[in-house]
Amino acid sequence: MTVLRRILLVVPILLFAGAVVALLAPGGLGDSRPQVVTEGLSAEAYRGTVGRAGELPGWLHALAEYGAAGGLFVLAGLLARVGWLGWRRHRVPGAFGVLLVGAGTVLAYLVSEGLKLVVDQERPCRALVDVGTWVSCPAVGDWSFPSNHSTVAGGLAAGLVLLAPRLWYLAVPVAGAVAALRVVAGVHYPHDVLAGLLLGAAASAALLIALRPAPVSAAARQPAPHH
Repeated sequence: MTVLRRILLVVPILLFAGAVVALLAPGGLGDSRPQVVTEGLSAEAYRGTVGRAGELPGWLHALAEYGAAGGLFVLAGLLARVGWLGWRRHRVPGAFGVLLVGAGTVLAYLVSEGLKLVVDQERPCRALVDVGTWVSCPAVGDWSFPSNHSTVAGGLAAGLVLLAPRLWYLAVPVAGAVAALRVVAGVHYPHDVLAGLLLGAAASAALLIALRPAPVSAAARQPAPHH
């Protein structure tokens, strides 16, 4: 794939992701006050989801609190396995692709941290005091938009789908579960996790498309015959 074709693929991905994340953001740019979301589709979906979750047995509370972190470990483990197999089988594009996914995920995480400081959106567990949550609300100043867990999940899952498409049936549901559990736990709105998933996926996909070496065919890997 030529450099021009790579650029033509990467730029629309980043522009689309940036536009959607901007649309999902509740504001905040140029406003020093915290953004408090109490109305709208996302707030209503949060109320319904967390309210129904509160009716579940208490032993499930730990799943909401720690399940998202467990999902990230699953995705990281799958990615590490893809990299190890690529290195073992001397498949440079695959092994290098894992490093790119890691770099893209870290970059997306840093961007999400920057967005938190710009948007200053209050956590739903603090803004919607009428809704009880399973876990303690994060400290004041630990902003909600976008979700860091979802950003990391989106980056790892997108990388897995592109590097090892056969793993999509694991990567996509696990990433979705990570995002959903952050809402169920009461610490994020649905729009927080959607923005995070998109941000992470776009960063990983962009780096892979832009910098991953082209796969080497099996014929090209064979040693030249001696005459």
